Amino acid sequence: MRDLVIPMQNFDENDKVEIEVRVGVNKFICHYRLESFSWEVKVELNVKEDEVSKSLARIHRLRKAIKEYDKEWEVIEILTPFKYAQTIQVLYRKKM
Repeated sequence: MRDLVIPMQNFDENDKVEIEVRVGVNKFICHYRLESFSWEVKVELNVKEDEVSKSLARIHRLRKAIKEYDKEWEVIEILTPFKYAQTIQVLYRKKM
């Protein structure tokens, strides 16, 4: 499958973005969705607050969010969060 990159600007990290694409006359439609999940893990860090514990808690939270997400959608990309971001964004594509 070929990739198409669509640069997007002017949306907040908490905004939900949905994109619908039609390709040629075949009316091939792909649905994409950009979701934001909480990246803050202070609740999970009741014992240790070192960087390793923080990273592991974030991984656990993100894995859980992806696992519990609507099964009609598949993960395409996990975007790298900004240094002090409160959320992490995940790009999904609707399964065909």
